[in-house]
Amino acid sequence: MICLLGAGGCFALNLARHLGSEACFGIGRTGPKAAPFWLAPEGYQFTQLHLVTEQPRLFAMLDYMKPEVIVNYAAQGEGAASFGEHSPLFYHTNTLALVQIVEFLRTRKWLKRFVQISTSELYGSVSAPSKESDPIKATSPYAISKAAFDMHLEVMHRIHGFPVNVVRPSNCIVSGQQLHRIVPKAIICALTGQKLPLHGGGKAQKSYLDAGDLSRAVMAVLDVGEIGEIYNCGPPSPISIRDLVGMVAKVCGVAFEDLVQEYPDRVGQDGKYHLDSSKLGALGWFQTVELEDGIAEMVAWIKRFPEVLTMPTEFIIRP
Repeated sequence: MICLLGAGGCFALNLARHLGSEACFGIGRTGPKAAPFWLAPEGYQFTQLHLVTEQPRLFAMLDYMKPEVIVNYAAQGEGAASFGEHSPLFYHTNTLALVQIVEFLRTRKWLKRFVQISTSELYGSVSAPSKESDPIKATSPYAISKAAFDMHLEVMHRIHGFPVNVVRPSNCIVSGQQLHRIVPKAIICALTGQKLPLHGGGKAQKSYLDAGDLSRAVMAVLDVGEIGEIYNCGPPSPISIRDLVGMVAKVCGVAFEDLVQEYPDRVGQDGKYHLDSSKLGALGWFQTVELEDGIAEMVAWIKRFPEVLTMPTEFIIRP
């Protein structure tokens, strides 16, 4: 049995759909959510439980269920939002709370594998594809908090034999994604005639992957990955935010110039994220979903749930 932490999020729900409800159960801070965002398989076992403030309940549940594998998606996300007054929340959730959970887990004989879903952002802005052995150059409190836990896991494996893998994915897109993210927000603007704020003219380059390919990466690591190893997971090439939004405009059938309005760059914006995923490729993994096809699937999702078009798209931090 596989336990998903942060299991109400769109990427965890995607993995749940890959696994099927009989193979996994989920624990998360929020959920079940509104229908457009709760794309869970039928019969999905989900328990709403705060991983930071309700750890005694969490530990009791894990001791009862005894999952052989835990995949952790739980995190405070969003690099730009991690600056300022909310910075402590990122360290509390992404580092301290997870360290406490691992300290509990490392004495449990039933656990065979812990997979941490990390981030490409801890490599910082790069000029060449990042390898797993490259130095960490985190440039936001979010990325620093994620990097700190990655490093803690490496030490726990080396000193205590904790059975961990770390997967560092690029940015991902998927149906059910939070609406403040660039692709769903751009789709909503395109379909409703609103202007999308294009920060810095969209010159920043990011790597984007369909979440289905991330789920396949997790399964490849579980099936044939070596315990203790870190695996990058991203497409062969990055894309500028400008070109990404242009792709959304094309799929939605609107002119790029009618969709965007340019603004100054965001605080802490990195210039380029690009991963070398050859180590994961050696396990048999490769990208299967083209970015434009993933965007088209998200457009179909929003059209299937037209109430999404009137929902707020601002980022809201949740303690």
